[in-house]
Amino acid sequence: MASAQSTSSASPLFLREPELRRGLELLYFGNSHITRAIDRGLAAQGLGRAHHRALYFIARKPDMTVSELLALLAITKQSLGRVLGELAERGLVETRPGERDRRQRLLRLSAQGLALETELFDALREKLSAAYARAGQHAVGGFWAVLEGLIPEAERDRLDALRERD
Repeated sequence: MASAQSTSSASPLFLREPELRRGLELLYFGNSHITRAIDRGLAAQGLGRAHHRALYFIARKPDMTVSELLALLAITKQSLGRVLGELAERGLVETRPGERDRRQRLLRLSAQGLALETELFDALREKLSAAYARAGQHAVGGFWAVLEGLIPEAERDRLDALRERD
């Protein structure tokens, strides 16, 4: 059962330290619990959260370049290379050269990769949709606005590019 504090409105003094700390704690704990929903499935595959993030974004934008994925994930080339190598080795991700620039590597999930990403997303969707339903439409819009506010203006075009698929 939700506590009264979790269902109440934010204080009119929402920019004070206690309210900011509460928001940060909710972000930490919320993220921790939603990602735990898929940790067991990833572990069964011998994969981790970095693999999941790559699978997720490749599923969202098939034929993205390695450079685009690198920018989205904000990790080192070495880390991404390791993740993509493991995913390709397991037959979850396929690469092909770009049509205009043959040096580009375009990424796409294999049928097996798409099945795994769908399974993982279903577990996340279950948790997130339950939380959305409890909070209501207005709260979800406010939640999105806060999260978008955390993304620097210069990086929001990446988010918009993902939404173009919807």
